[in-house]
Amino acid sequence: MGASPSISIAIVGSGGTGALTTGNFLFEAASAAGWLGVFTRTMGPQIRGGEAAALLRLAVEPVESLPDQFDLLIGIDWLNAHRFGAEIKVGPQSLVISDPRGGEPPPIVGQSGARVIEIPMKELAKKIPDGRPNMIALGIAARLLGFSAEQLFVPVEKRLADKGTAAIEASRAAIKVGFDAAASLSFDKHLAPPKPITTQRWLLSGNEATALGAIRGGIRFAAAYPITPATEVLEWLAPSLVKVGGVLLQAEDELAAINMIIGASYGGTPSLTATSGPGLSLMIEALGLATSAEIPIVVVDVMRGGPSTGIPTKSEQGDLNIAIYGLHGDAPHLVLAPQSVADCLFTTQWATYLAEAMQAPAIVLSDQYIGQARAAIERPADVAFIGARAVAAEISGPYKRYAVAANGVSPMAIPGTRGGQYTADGLTHAENANPTSGAADHLKQLDKRRDKLDNFNYGDHWAAVEGKGDLVVLTWGSLTTTAREAISRAAADGINVRLVAPRLLAPVQPERLKAALAGAKRILVVEQTHGAQFQKYLRAHYDLPAPVRVFNRPGPLPITAGEIHSAIAEWK
Repeated sequence: MGASPSISIAIVGSGGTGALTTGNFLFEAASAAGWLGVFTRTMGPQIRGGEAAALLRLAVEPVESLPDQFDLLIGIDWLNAHRFGAEIKVGPQSLVISDPRGGEPPPIVGQSGARVIEIPMKELAKKIPDGRPNMIALGIAARLLGFSAEQLFVPVEKRLADKGTAAIEASRAAIKVGFDAAASLSFDKHLAPPKPITTQRWLLSGNEATALGAIRGGIRFAAAYPITPATEVLEWLAPSLVKVGGVLLQAEDELAAINMIIGASYGGTPSLTATSGPGLSLMIEALGLATSAEIPIVVVDVMRGGPSTGIPTKSEQGDLNIAIYGLHGDAPHLVLAPQSVADCLFTTQWATYLAEAMQAPAIVLSDQYIGQARAAIERPADVAFIGARAVAAEISGPYKRYAVAANGVSPMAIPGTRGGQYTADGLTHAENANPTSGAADHLKQLDKRRDKLDNFNYGDHWAAVEGKGDLVVLTWGSLTTTAREAISRAAADGINVRLVAPRLLAPVQPERLKAALAGAKRILVVEQTHGAQFQKYLRAHYDLPAPVRVFNRPGPLPITAGEIHSAIAEWK
């Protein structure tokens, strides 16, 4: 039995059984031991009850994409597990642990050819005072993956410290019982030893990284209305902003939230809100106001399945069109997309810097997968992007807030600046900020707002451009890490493939993309939308130099590295 560079585990249970808690404990123990990986969850939209599953992938090298199929599936119970459908794939090489009192395993198991072993987790838990089946499952997983029971005690004791000694002892006992129950089981895979830890490791979610990036970028005020799956951004910001002299305010709705941050930014404080698709829809008019009045703000959209309420707990990239085209009139603004959990930090920090530097709204398109996934990663490098707004400190003579400057950015007077009074609203205005309906003034300000974004030097951060080959995988957002793994597999087959993944989606970068695609003979566009929004965006704004194929699928079914690898192999 050879060591594997990665192992994938799914833990399934109905709401309240603790499947997600079990996954968290296992992931934290693996991270402490030195392994890297990713942990995410899938569940129904219920507040409580329904189905839930913890999805883990542990590895020696950094990974942030889900596997083609899971090596180990533990069913604490199978209530409503059929709703996961193809989200949790198992195969003949997979091991499934099932509680005989937990109901029949769903078709995802029965049709897979996986080996199924029954262990009475509920019965074993009943023999322990205050014992819980999910801790039995944790012990089973520890034994099969090659951990010691003691390695699981540390995260359990840390998490249960406020529940008292009895709860900790019950969990320890249950882990030991589960560990012993799996003693006779054979499992064909085990993790290769982790590499020595030479740099600081972080264990964080994409939403937490987003919040940290905002603070590092200079955000000091946030206003938002909670919404799945963006709420964790706000939960992390609330206490953290206080530490740097900032504040978070929970608004009564999304309209209030974005107008609050526009007001705070008008007053000189870099400001942010976080939402998801339905909230972004409500914010569109105010985004136009921020564009017209040239007030910098950052709006984080953690995308979910749509339209309307859609699937709040599942990932999709369907907000691309509204983010780029949703504002009425010609309203140039920034749209950026992080490419991984770690990149949520950099992209949000960069978005804050760009918004402040160009006095424009920036939309950051994260999604449920990278937003709520937790990753064990190397500590991200510190970067120097801190928002610096051009401020009119000394004003002599008539103040022209919207004067046409060489770089398109006119200094902004903070309220209270002597001589810096001006009108800031959504009406078309002249250089002195007075409302006007004149054609010349309208054109001049439209050109000003367009040119300051188009002429800015975004450097190499605009996209990830990697590898060589005349076949290019062109993708964006959270699919970047999945495509990167697929390209690595193709390289092992002797197929050289290039990756191009724009981080900056608007304004468009035609010359940069032209250079990135130079020599391409085939282009495979990969995206998680139903209507191929990304491919149509590319066709609208770029001259693609080669034949294009599109691999698109909406959520909630993730696109896997194996599927992209197959698409590459079919078109090599």
